[in-house]
Amino acid sequence: MEKASVCVIINPVSGTESKKNIPEEVASAFDQTKFDVIIRITGYPGHATEIAKEAVKNKFAYVLTAGGDGTVNEVAKALVNTDTILGIIPFGSGNGLARDLHISMDSDKAIQTILSGNIRTIDYGSANEHIFFCTCGVGFDAFISDKFAEEKKRGPLGYMRNIVESVIEFRPEEYEITYDGGTLHERAFLLTCANASQYGNEVYIAPGADMEDGKMNVSILKPLNPNEIPQTTLQLFTRNIDKNSKMISLITSHLTIKRKKSGILHVDGESVKTGKDIEVKIFHKGLKVFAPKQIEEKPPKEKENIFTAITRWVNV
Repeated sequence: MEKASVCVIINPVSGTESKKNIPEEVASAFDQTKFDVIIRITGYPGHATEIAKEAVKNKFAYVLTAGGDGTVNEVAKALVNTDTILGIIPFGSGNGLARDLHISMDSDKAIQTILSGNIRTIDYGSANEHIFFCTCGVGFDAFISDKFAEEKKRGPLGYMRNIVESVIEFRPEEYEITYDGGTLHERAFLLTCANASQYGNEVYIAPGADMEDGKMNVSILKPLNPNEIPQTTLQLFTRNIDKNSKMISLITSHLTIKRKKSGILHVDGESVKTGKDIEVKIFHKGLKVFAPKQIEEKPPKEKENIFTAITRWVNV
């Protein structure tokens, strides 16, 4: 019987935890009589995509990635519409896709999920040809992503510091938004197109998003007054942001965003520069990924206050 080929792609600089034990953990987990496992270490931006494309070309059965959302995105976009299956071992700052798929943050348990063999086929999106699996958007979250890209030390504390510093600095923009149901003109604090329900770190921007419905959930948050920010932050952590009076929620398979000038777009938390017009599309069931069987979502924590919510996030 021919062995199945497995490629493990490790980003040594993602997240805050060491990955030195991952090669041994993976090698010992797979039955060497049934699988050929190779380990590849990324050395520069885009390298993970190159490795994954090579694996697809060579008909590897699985490509596993040990890294954060940026690395997952690099690998996964090379696997869309192929038979090669993605496996995620989360080691990032946010781990949005892994969390939304209910993959454990513990590497041993994540590897066991891969070995269990349960596969989900999920949607993916594109924004001006930039592929995303969780979210893309413009406004404050893109502004934060761009600032965070300059950080030498990654982690939730870096996000928190940037958020606090940037709330005063950021200025909302005017957008023309055309979707399946019509056209809106809105001045927005942020505009997020969500395939998954969260950014990462259990920060839920689109609580109702479903990665297998062929649609994106669009969250348009109007400008906030300073006294509205604490409650809005709490709603993000407790899956209640769709109840915010400043939130407009849309569901569509296609969206066009027009703004007055070119600027930053975030794609799965990574910032990219793009033009005034942004076309966002969802592609139905284009990526095979190892994940636990779908489970019922936990109810929101109604009694959690803003202090405990932020503390929980910082300690993820």
